[in-house]
Amino acid sequence: MRKINTILVANRGEIALRVMRTCKLMGIKTVAVFSDADKDAPHVSFADKSVHIGPSPVGESYLKIDTIIQAAKDTGADAIHPGYGFLSENATFAQACADNDIIYIGPPINAIDVMGDKAKSKRAMIAAGVPCIPGYQGKNQSDATLIKESAAIGFPLMVKAAAGGGGRGMRFVHKAADLPDAIKAARSEAANAFGSDELIIERAVIAPRHVEIQVLADVHGNIIHLGERDCSVQRRNQKVIEESPCPVMDEPLRARMGKAAVATARAVDYIGAGTVEFLLDNTHDFFFLEMNTRLQVEHPVTEMVYGVDLVAEQIKAAQGEVLQIAQDDVEPFGHAIEVRLYAEDPENEFLPSTGPVTLWQAPSGVRVDSGIETGGEISPFYDSMVAKIIAHGLTRDDALLELKKALAETALIGPKNNRDFLIDALTKDAFKMGKATTAFIKETYGEDGYVAPDLTELDIIKGALAQYFLSVETAVQTALPLPNELLGWGSLGALISIFLYDIDDITHRVTFTSRGDQLTAELNGHSYEVSCARLSETELEQIIDRQKSTLIYAATSPVALSLVTDTRSYELTNIAGGLPSGAEASGGGTVRAPMHGQLLEILIGVGETVKKGDKIAILEAMKMQHEILSEIDGTVTEIAAKAGTQIAADDLIMEIKGEEEA
Repeated sequence: MRKINTILVANRGEIALRVMRTCKLMGIKTVAVFSDADKDAPHVSFADKSVHIGPSPVGESYLKIDTIIQAAKDTGADAIHPGYGFLSENATFAQACADNDIIYIGPPINAIDVMGDKAKSKRAMIAAGVPCIPGYQGKNQSDATLIKESAAIGFPLMVKAAAGGGGRGMRFVHKAADLPDAIKAARSEAANAFGSDELIIERAVIAPRHVEIQVLADVHGNIIHLGERDCSVQRRNQKVIEESPCPVMDEPLRARMGKAAVATARAVDYIGAGTVEFLLDNTHDFFFLEMNTRLQVEHPVTEMVYGVDLVAEQIKAAQGEVLQIAQDDVEPFGHAIEVRLYAEDPENEFLPSTGPVTLWQAPSGVRVDSGIETGGEISPFYDSMVAKIIAHGLTRDDALLELKKALAETALIGPKNNRDFLIDALTKDAFKMGKATTAFIKETYGEDGYVAPDLTELDIIKGALAQYFLSVETAVQTALPLPNELLGWGSLGALISIFLYDIDDITHRVTFTSRGDQLTAELNGHSYEVSCARLSETELEQIIDRQKSTLIYAATSPVALSLVTDTRSYELTNIAGGLPSGAEASGGGTVRAPMHGQLLEILIGVGETVKKGDKIAILEAMKMQHEILSEIDGTVTEIAAKAGTQIAADDLIMEIKGEEEA
C-alpha cells in the first residue's frame, strides 16, 4: 500500500473543486492546473498549489499529457486525479503516469483501453455474457461496409464513435438515404473530439430508459455495486436530469443489472469507481451501452442515497486499501435528483452560450457543485455545463419538491442558460410520474422545442417595480439627507413615474403613483398596490396586492435589468430612459456565428444559390458540431469568414441576397 500525500487534479471547473474538497477532508494536499482562460477560476485559488499549463484550447492545455506530468513532478504530486472528460479515459495518460511513478487514480490501463473503445468493449461484453444491443463493431471501417452492415441491422439505428462518449460522434439515422451523411458527420466529430474516427453501428432501442450502475472495486478482487441511476432525460444524447433510485426499479431487476455490472467490471479486472451504462426497455430487458472508467458527472445522487464518498473510495482504491463495504451492507436511503445547469439557449436548440457571469446565486439547503462565480466568464473552449444542483428527500416526491424550491432560488445572469427549462421539465406529468424515457424532451416539447411562456402582466409589474425602487434608492443616495417621512412626498401632491417597455412589438406603459407611504402601479388599466419589504444588491422582496415574492436582479445597463423570479428569467429595458430596446436583428440574408467556436466548413460558395433550410456551414463549439442553415432562398454574394479558423459570436460568415431582392 502506498500512501498518497499530494494529488494533482488534471481538470477544471466544478469537478476539480469537487475532488479537491474530498482531498482536503482526507488531509491530502492539492495541485490545480489551469489554462489562460482559467487563470482566475475558483479551482485555481482553492488548491494548495497551481500550475499554468498553456493556452485556452484544450489541445494546448488540458490534453497536453507531457505538460501535466511535468506539473505533477514540479509540485511533488505523487498522484493524479483526472476528473471526468479531458484525459480521464485516456490509456496513454494512465501509462504516462505509471512510467513516471505517479499514481493514476483510476482503473488499470487495460480496462481503460477496452472500455474506451465501444467496438472492443462490446466484443468483450459479448464474450462475458453481458446482454448487448445487436449491431456491427467490426474492424473494417469502410463506408461501404458500414452501409452494408446497417442494411442487415435495419433502421432506425445509431451511428456512434467507437472512442469517447458524451453524445459526441453520435447520430440517430431513420432511413438508409440519411446514412452516408450521418457517417461523415460522426467520423468528423469523433476525430475532432477523440482523435479517432472509428465507428460502430447499433440497432436503435426506441424510447428506452438510460439506467446505469455504479461499481466499486479494489486491488484485492472485491467488487460491489451501489445501485442505479436513471439518466433518461437528455438532449443531444447528453444528460440533463439524473436520479437515484430509478423510478421503475424493483429488487429483482436491480439484482440482475447489478450482477451484470459486476461481471462487466470483473471482465476487465477493474479497480476504483466506474459506471456501467445500460438501455432498459419497457419489458425490463436491458442492454450494455458502455462502461465509463471514471467518475460520472451524476455521481452525487449515488453519494446522497448510499452515503458513500466516491472520490474518497477512488483514492483509497488507488492506495491499495481493502474495500470496506460489502454488497450486503449496501442499502439505499431516500431519493436524490440532480439537474445540470448548462450555459445554453433552450429556445435555440440548446446552443451553447458564453460570456461574463454578471451574477451567480446558488440556492441554499441542497447540494450544489459548481465551478463559476459572479464576475467570472463562461468560456467557449470548454463544456457548457457550469453547475449541478442536487436535492435529497425521504421519497421521490420530497426530493422533487426540494429541487423545485432550490431552482426557484437559483440565478445565473449573463450567458443564456437552461434554468427555466429545468423548472418547466420538472413540472411535466411524464417526469413527475416517473415515466420519462430518453424520448422525454422530444415527446414533451415537440419539433419546435422548448419555448418560454409569454411575459405576464405581473412579470412586467415585478420588473418595473424593481427598476422603480432602484431609481428611488439611487436618488436617495445621491441627494441631500432627507427624512424618511418625506420620501414619496411632493408639493404638488402625488408623484408620478412612468416606465415604458417594448415587448413583442407592443409598448407596455407602467405608471407608478406615490402618495406618501402609499404606492400604486397601473398597467393596461389594472391597478396594483405595491411596496418594498427588502432591497439588497441582488434581491428585491416586494409586495404586490398583499402577496410577497422575491426577485433576483442585476443591472445590465442604466435602463435595463436582468430579472429572475421563482419560475422564469427575463430582461426589461425601460425605453422611457432614452435607450433603444435592442439592436435590430440582422436580416435572414446576413449569416452570423451564433456563438464562439471554430468554423470547420463552409459548404457553399459565392454565386451559388441556396434554399431556406440548406446546410451552409458547420461550427464546432464546446466540443459539439453545429450546423448553420440558410434562413432564406437566395444567392451567396459574400463569404466573410474562413474555414478552419476561430470566430467570435456574431462574427459575419456570409451574405445571401434574397430572391425577392434580385
